[in-house]
Amino acid sequence: MANEVTIPLLPCASIDEVAEFYVMLGFTITHRQYRPTPYLSVQREEIQLHFFGIRGYDPSASYSSCLVQVEDTRALFDAFAHGMRTVYGMVLSSGIPRMTRPRRDGFLLVDPGGNWIRVVPAVRERESAGDRLARALHNAVTLAGSHGAERQALRILEGALARERDASEDDLALALDFRDELLERLNLHR
Repeated sequence: MANEVTIPLLPCASIDEVAEFYVMLGFTITHRQYRPTPYLSVQREEIQLHFFGIRGYDPSASYSSCLVQVEDTRALFDAFAHGMRTVYGMVLSSGIPRMTRPRRDGFLLVDPGGNWIRVVPAVRERESAGDRLARALHNAVTLAGSHGAERQALRILEGALARERDASEDDLALALDFRDELLERLNLHR
């Protein structure tokens, strides 16, 4: 078999709200249906996402997620950030919707339906098993981005920064940048 396509079908409370959000990010609406079931499909280049409306759906209780692999996560993040700044005057970094800053392993976008869209590199770099700071950063990003546990993520990251003496300059810079982001989210400026 060749050229198979899988398209996630994600829940939301309002297809209109989701449509507006994704258009802001540069997607095009390819289909919208209100009856008998609210349904929306959007596309940006090869990325296709489909949504179905559920009356009374609570985005904050959503476990829906999908993985989007792209060649250049930074370019897509920059395009999404531009759309958010144009509409909201800033990149939304907390609440629903939100978007995390890009890292080596990508970024997280949470849409108005509470769906976690994980944007990752198509070809992942392998981290050395012994690099404790890189693992701690990965764990901190997961805790803060996916679970909203910024304080716990900050504790993990600061502990690793205090212990790790042999980290690469790149890993150290990434960890310090994320620590600054966590401090900003928690309003704990240093």
